[in-house]
Amino acid sequence: MTDTPPDLQPPAAGGRLVDLPFTPVRIAVLTISDTRDEASDTSGKILADRIVEAGHLPVLRDIVPDEVEAIRARLRSWIADGVVDAVITTGGTGLTGRDVTPEALEPLFDKRIDGFSVIFHQLSYQTIGLSTLQSRATAGLIDGVFVFCLPGSNGAVRDGWDKVIRWQLDSRHKPCNMVELMPRLLER
Repeated sequence: MTDTPPDLQPPAAGGRLVDLPFTPVRIAVLTISDTRDEASDTSGKILADRIVEAGHLPVLRDIVPDEVEAIRARLRSWIADGVVDAVITTGGTGLTGRDVTPEALEPLFDKRIDGFSVIFHQLSYQTIGLSTLQSRATAGLIDGVFVFCLPGSNGAVRDGWDKVIRWQLDSRHKPCNMVELMPRLLER
């Protein structure tokens, strides 16, 4: 293993990058909001920029309203097209009446990634304390595609990408990463 610059040091104990080829992942970003448009979608922009900075392929980006069927329709079409390996959503994970991302997507999960919510909340607690209780961040697999649902705040997006998702979508991260699972996600 070569010396890893500090900004590429995984935040978790035991995690490390090894000297292997990097495998870019095709990632889509979906902002879920009734109020944001392309100009005001700062959390979606943060994700898109970080995806590029990490060397991945930002294949799709869109904004849909906080409506269950609109959210499901967009994800289903992206997944059916076969052009994404992962989707990261931002927004709609709170507790208000219009926050419906978990209700829209969890029923579509073939498998939940329960540890994502646990780890996200542990890391978020370090940044915002007990306010992390107001998030219902979740993740799962839909037809072999990873789906990560983050809150809509810029800080939550940074925490979710910088401290969790980035490392699990880096093929060089050891002792394990989600990229190495991709060829086997649809096994029966």
